[in-house]
Amino acid sequence: MLSFLRPHRHDVLIAVIGLLGGLLLWALGLHTQSGRDLVAPWVCLLPLAVVSALELVRRTAPQTGLVVGTLALVADQFTIGNLATVVMFTDLMYAAVLYGTPSAARRIPVTTFLITVAVTIGFLAWFRNSQALLIGIITGVVSFGPAITGVSVRNHRDAAEAARLRAEQTTLLAEMDRAQAVIAERARMARELHDLVANHLSAIAIHSTAALSLDNPATSREVLGVIRENSVEGLAEMRRLIGLLRTGDADAEPSASPTLDSLDALVEQARTNAGASGLTCTFEDTREERGPVPAPVELATYRIVQESLTNALKHAAPGPVSVRLGRAGSSLTVEVASVLGRRSGPRAPGSGAGLVGMRERVALLGGTIEAGPVNDRAGTRMWRVRAELPATEGNVRA
Repeated sequence: MLSFLRPHRHDVLIAVIGLLGGLLLWALGLHTQSGRDLVAPWVCLLPLAVVSALELVRRTAPQTGLVVGTLALVADQFTIGNLATVVMFTDLMYAAVLYGTPSAARRIPVTTFLITVAVTIGFLAWFRNSQALLIGIITGVVSFGPAITGVSVRNHRDAAEAARLRAEQTTLLAEMDRAQAVIAERARMARELHDLVANHLSAIAIHSTAALSLDNPATSREVLGVIRENSVEGLAEMRRLIGLLRTGDADAEPSASPTLDSLDALVEQARTNAGASGLTCTFEDTREERGPVPAPVELATYRIVQESLTNALKHAAPGPVSVRLGRAGSSLTVEVASVLGRRSGPRAPGSGAGLVGMRERVALLGGTIEAGPVNDRAGTRMWRVRAELPATEGNVRA
């Protein structure tokens, strides 16, 4: 309702100019027709006033304006006529196509074309001379011309709107891709940071707690040596990671990616760190094939073993911690098992981020992982992490 009460300022301007122009033409005695002596000259101002008022609703009620405007144009033919009335009617025709419904935009050009053809044929049959063609041309200029112009402008406007929506959609998709890439990169950085540092910090936490509770200077010195070794190695890993994250840091030397051949050294280090906790770490390599393994799979396997050993150092009860590596065909299997139960002495707190990181690594490569309590052959309750990863390039998920 407010749209009718407050027309667009351009529509108001068109209505005012059309009305004043029509009044000026009437005052100057410029008419479009003659031989209308039976009708008072001022009557032509009535259709002029009607189409001027209709210009105010050319955007808000274009089809209504066209219907009423057509009646006003027909009435104008029975008066001395006013050129401004005809011109404003062509604008109503144009607005009905441009601002009307899609069905009206399709229907009006076809209707006006048929009317133009019918008028031309009818007047040719009536007058039987070239004057009929002139009437047909005028009819086409007044009706079909504005309608087809409106179709062209509407198509361009719709195309521009579609292009704008596509651009917005592309921008939105690009932003979503960027956000997902940032999230994925942050998750990868979190996994790397956790895997690189958690093992050393866990060992430091456990051994420092033990050092505080021991009175034997020799044992304390040995424990402090382990603490120092882990702190130095952890600090070196942190520096390498920070160096890689800094853009343009020419001094940053990326560390070599861990491989399956490094697992024995990793288990040996865990054996040293876990000695004070009563854990004995062993490594068994039962691979039937020693062929090359994709680098991402080697890295994931190393990190799974590293995190599993860290968790054993934090939570496992005194006893064996076994690491088994196997390969059969296109599958690489890694298994880490430790005694499940409570232990006395120092323990490091856990947050569960390690298990989440392991599952993420395995899922990214298209493998499977299981983590939970099981019973070994002797009936001992064990905590086992078992992952199966693709061992060939063709099976690794891109």
